[in-house]
Amino acid sequence: MEIKILKDEKNELEILIDSLTLVEVLRSYLNQDENVSFAAWKQEHPNKPILLKIETKGKTAKKALQDAIEQIEKETEKLVDEIKKN
Repeated sequence: MEIKILKDEKNELEILIDSLTLVEVLRSYLNQDENVSFAAWKQEHPNKPILLKIETKGKTAKKALQDAIEQIEKETEKLVDEIKKN
């Protein structure tokens, strides 16, 4: 998977990611964070990577992204544990 950072400012981050599934999960978790004022993605063409844009207030955009990734990891671990139990 390729990831390229296009814009890296304190309260704004723009990232190109080639996985629509990953981008949509990240967007969903980012929008649950009260410090994220905007999180959305766009794709100019199906053959092009997806642009994920994050804007924050109260914490840096990188911290918001990191928090979303950590939350996804926790939820994934819970799911794996539940599956192993059954």
